[in-house]
Amino acid sequence: MEEVGVVSMIPLSDASRRPKRFPVATLVIILLNAFVFMLELNGGEAFVKQWSVIPADVVAGKNWVTILTAMFMHGGWMHIIGNLVFLKAFGPEMEDAMGRIGYSAFYVLSGVAASVAQILAMPESNVPNLESNVPNLGASGAIAGVMGAFLITYPHDRIRTLFFFGIFTRITLIPAALLIGIWFLIQLFSEIGAAADVQAGGVAYMAHLGGFIFGAVCARLFESSPRTPELEI
Repeated sequence: MEEVGVVSMIPLSDASRRPKRFPVATLVIILLNAFVFMLELNGGEAFVKQWSVIPADVVAGKNWVTILTAMFMHGGWMHIIGNLVFLKAFGPEMEDAMGRIGYSAFYVLSGVAASVAQILAMPESNVPNLESNVPNLGASGAIAGVMGAFLITYPHDRIRTLFFFGIFTRITLIPAALLIGIWFLIQLFSEIGAAADVQAGGVAYMAHLGGFIFGAVCARLFESSPRTPELEI
């Protein structure tokens, strides 16, 4: 869920088309994230430190596998719920366009690109310091890649979106380009703010931007099937 002041928005689904095939890969990714989150709850802090990305370790050539494992981990209930809501809204159509195997590979590579972007953005990440030793985790970067690809592939689709205006709610249709554009600007200005006031343990906005840019640039390379026609609504 993204917030702008007192306004919150939750993308629900693509109102312009339906996937031709059941989104098996998207469902598997959702279930895998949920399973790993249960392991986190049971394993506690030790599990998080073992399997999340610690930039200083990766730069030192240690624990590279965490670049993969960290993209299936989350920092809390709101983190995982928000991420999976966005994945459910944008994933099925991209899986349909890319095919299950291509989409799965694209998702993982988006997550890797996001982690690399975050590591490179760390100030003096090759020197042990407080920030470079903070665990980084979450599916946000990979999901940002899916959103970047959606922007390129289906920019004119209308997304059924739930808006919260204080205590009031409303479901409305928003063009994908506008919705994702707003999301991108939120990430961009949040990253600028984070750079101006670095705090350990904050949101890894550069990972969001890195995943998004990778998805937008590489989307066409992974498309494998004709796009489904838009629905008349």
